[in-house]
Amino acid sequence: MLAGLGPAGITAVSAQGLVPANYFNQAIDPSSPTGVEADELIFDANNNTITAYGDVVLKADGWVLKGQSLVFRRNVGELEMSGGVTVRDPAGNISQSPSLVVTGGMRQVFLQSLALTGTDGSLVTADSLDYDRELQSVLVNAYYAPCGDCIDDKGRRIGWSMSAAKVTYNREDRSVTLEQPSLALLGVPVLWLPYLWLPDLSGEALDDMPRPELDYDDKYGLKVSVPVTVYSSRFTDVILSPTLLTGQGGLLGAEWIQRFSGGQFRIKASGLYQFNKNAFSSYGPAVRDWRGAIQASGHFVPVKDWEVGASYAVYTDRAYFDDYDLDKQKAAINQVYVTHLNDDTYLDARVQQFNALGNTSQAQVERQGLALPNVRVEKTFTLPEGAGQVDIEARLLGVQRVRDSASTVGGVPYVHGYAGSRMHGMAQASWQNQFIAGGAVVTPFLGARLDGAVYDGNSTLASAPPAGDLWGVTPIAALDVRYPLIAGSPGMTHLVEPIAQIVYRNASSIAPGITNEDSQSVVFDDTNLFSYNRFTGIDRQETGLRLNVGGRYLASMDDGNYLELVAGQSFQLAGTNVFATPDLTNAGVDSGLDSAASYAVLGAYGRVMDSVSLGGKLQVDTTTFALARAGAGIKYSQDGWAGAFNYRYAKAETGLGNVRDLHEVGVEATMPFADYWSVSSNVYWDLAANKFLQVGGGLAYDDGYLNIAGAVTRTGPTHTSPNDTRITATFRIKAPSGLNLGYSGGLPGL
Repeated sequence: MLAGLGPAGITAVSAQGLVPANYFNQAIDPSSPTGVEADELIFDANNNTITAYGDVVLKADGWVLKGQSLVFRRNVGELEMSGGVTVRDPAGNISQSPSLVVTGGMRQVFLQSLALTGTDGSLVTADSLDYDRELQSVLVNAYYAPCGDCIDDKGRRIGWSMSAAKVTYNREDRSVTLEQPSLALLGVPVLWLPYLWLPDLSGEALDDMPRPELDYDDKYGLKVSVPVTVYSSRFTDVILSPTLLTGQGGLLGAEWIQRFSGGQFRIKASGLYQFNKNAFSSYGPAVRDWRGAIQASGHFVPVKDWEVGASYAVYTDRAYFDDYDLDKQKAAINQVYVTHLNDDTYLDARVQQFNALGNTSQAQVERQGLALPNVRVEKTFTLPEGAGQVDIEARLLGVQRVRDSASTVGGVPYVHGYAGSRMHGMAQASWQNQFIAGGAVVTPFLGARLDGAVYDGNSTLASAPPAGDLWGVTPIAALDVRYPLIAGSPGMTHLVEPIAQIVYRNASSIAPGITNEDSQSVVFDDTNLFSYNRFTGIDRQETGLRLNVGGRYLASMDDGNYLELVAGQSFQLAGTNVFATPDLTNAGVDSGLDSAASYAVLGAYGRVMDSVSLGGKLQVDTTTFALARAGAGIKYSQDGWAGAFNYRYAKAETGLGNVRDLHEVGVEATMPFADYWSVSSNVYWDLAANKFLQVGGGLAYDDGYLNIAGAVTRTGPTHTSPNDTRITATFRIKAPSGLNLGYSGGLPGL
């Protein structure tokens, strides 16, 4: 056991091992490079300490100290390392100790040139460190880079870094203040500010952080927005967003965010006096001097597992958000809601008004329904072992609409919603259990569904149902039988699983909701091949006796690659086929389920060679063996090289108003031409029309920390947005911790 202190500034306590003469008497050069590596760094202003945890390494002038923790107690000026400490001197001699007190030159070097490298590779350095009485940690001449030194193995600058004359971390609200900060890209300073304040960067704070915006539109000109946080604390943020529009003057936005225990609310307002009120003259309500909006939202947790919230917006006109490219997320729905969620219960109850924003008329607004109310309840009861489980589901959907909502597509009429007031409630209880019989997995299912609906008949359309009510009881019985067969081979496991289901639903009505508000589309493929009810909502349900047969094959490789196939067909054995008797939403038409023997479906997915992923879907009419729908794609990505081939086909469906085949093919490619640089291109061709559908190309730089890219795309005459040129740009700064800030989106078209 040794204990001593030399000019090196190391006190060894219970050191073990052979220690040469003058081991602790070597001087430390205060100007020599020093560094600290640790998994975690904690600034504790209450206890006036700095603590580094996890595989701590302190290096200085050839000395290397390793341990599990390093604590600097500022009150007494003590720097202590503990947890299996090892010391290596410049000559390579090693000593071990449970703990070490580091003083003198070593301690001064550590404090005067702090350098901390986290496990994500980020580097924080500072010339000095101190605390003040306001629970602040202050780093002077601080530097942060997520890529460490930001020099790659070939000596080139990469990534980004931030430096500042002074950085203040406030422990109370976890905010960071930077004085004279500058941002460097690839080692070149590109932005300098006199002052920058950043909120707590955890949780949703990154989403709330103000971001500058630059945009252009021929109606309002160049748009420059620089949001500023004028007040911030742990509970309150006040943000002003002055925006200069060269063609329309100044737009001022303000947002108040108030946090409290268990929730928060926010109020956001914006408005402007238009220099040219006729700039948007195609929409009459926009022709006014003043335009603006107020958006309010909030939520809180009154008790555990419950949340209550609301959002509401008012505006001078519905096109205001689109005309000035403003965020309308909190303005799209006015609602009040309550939600409950725990391990076995889910409840969500809402009253909702969907705002038809954009260049919409009052008539279009009146065609949009109000959800009064929209309630969903789900509850699972796990029975004693071996007895299975009971599931209860309930829905209540009320819709009020002033006008009928109807359209015609390709000569086919659609009714999206009838005018008037309707209410539909559904409750379903079911039991299921799983048994193993001779290697087969057998799952019986028994259930009952209750429906009650009422409609006031206020529609003026001849196709509308009359006023009245409907009550129904639907017994449900199903049996799912699977016989999984597993086999192994070197490097691979095979699963072959034949599946058969028989489902009986004795529905008293094929239209339990009377009108159809939430079951307006049916897509039949491998994802719902083995489903007891393929309608996504409660206003329609399957009826009769149906058999679903098919199987699944999975090849799972030890290296993580795989191949999966799912295929099968569905048969209507008895009773009414609701897919063959659609309403004016045309749900089920040409879905492949509207005949007694459905289309055969196939889904294929896989990943091979760690760099190739593939997927495909097929729908085949087994009576004619004609292809109804098909899609396939394959992607390759390796060492910066990337490619993709995509194919899509869907036959014309005159019953849905699709009068021509959809038939297209496309190729995408990315080629690296220098480290971090790549060029990309894409070409899509409309095979049915024999015309190009889309063509484009781009240039990108991405070193993992900094991403800058630009691309141009031109669409063809048969594209959904025909003959359109789009320019997109990307600028993002990233860090392994999850930081991903910047912009990716469109620029003004040509």
